[in-house]
Amino acid sequence: MKSESTSSFYNLGPEQVLQAVESAGYHCNGQQMALNSYENRVYMVGIEDGPSLVVKFYRPNRWSDAAIHEEHQFTLELTEFDIPAVPPLTIAGETLFHFEEHRFSLYPLKAGRAPDLESEEQLQQLGRYIGRIHALGATRDFEHRPTLDVHTFGDASYEFVIENGFIPLELEAAYEAVAEELLDTVESRFESIDPQLIRLHGDGHQGNILWDVSGHGAGNPYIIDFDDARMGPAVQDLWMFLSGEADQMSSSLDILLSAYSQFCDFDCRELSLIEPLRTLRIMHHAAWLARRWDDPAFKYAFPWFNTQSYWEQHILMLKEQVAAMQEPPLQWL
Repeated sequence: MKSESTSSFYNLGPEQVLQAVESAGYHCNGQQMALNSYENRVYMVGIEDGPSLVVKFYRPNRWSDAAIHEEHQFTLELTEFDIPAVPPLTIAGETLFHFEEHRFSLYPLKAGRAPDLESEEQLQQLGRYIGRIHALGATRDFEHRPTLDVHTFGDASYEFVIENGFIPLELEAAYEAVAEELLDTVESRFESIDPQLIRLHGDGHQGNILWDVSGHGAGNPYIIDFDDARMGPAVQDLWMFLSGEADQMSSSLDILLSAYSQFCDFDCRELSLIEPLRTLRIMHHAAWLARRWDDPAFKYAFPWFNTQSYWEQHILMLKEQVAAMQEPPLQWL
């Protein structure tokens, strides 16, 4: 059964959005546009006599207030060191606000395009900034946010889709066999590396970088959406910027890490965690969709989920990961 706050979140309407923003002391001009977010509800809102703002309404029952404050504090720390994160606005000493059943924060609107991952200069800038994020992230731990590991992203995902009947009966045996084999391998790989766990962005990929090219040269990035910030190995914030064939990935890795290591040491053993982390991401994404399947926005946005074809393709992807984890890891020479 959905809680009252969850139902209210699903039914959040334009009038409530504007009322929430105005409750924080702003006067809205009526302009409003939903932005691309599913986990939370995010809108651009026009402001009288000022630039437009972004308002982010947090999904109920996901993060505690303490965990959200910890994310906010991390981004504020980063900006103090001239790292281009985008922290929430601080109003009367607060960054997290309440309106009716909703919790929300306000952000400055930033414009930019997706980074060009084939640009050596942009990869170098990404590497330097991620290195600086990690140098600061390693100075202390999160206390209220989880750790990315085989249990939180793997075991929990596996158990949720099985226990809640998402896997078609005729595919259960195949899913269980490949998932259990992968989880054992991932756990063994993590245990053998025993990586240092630091504060991470947690979801470092192209979609969470806005590249500002309004100035001269290659421009500068804005690093956005720290909603998945957690403890984990450094390579988690790097591997999703690698794509293409092995030679191209190796070249991109060299550029990223050469720049990264100017600000933060990198343990090359973590490169053998790339395929385990990819496996965990695949499993976690399927379970994320399953956990949110009672949200009407998910059924509208992901109509292909929870079909026979979807789970067949998911199992095939997991089988491909079994093979991928037998391959030699990327090397940084």
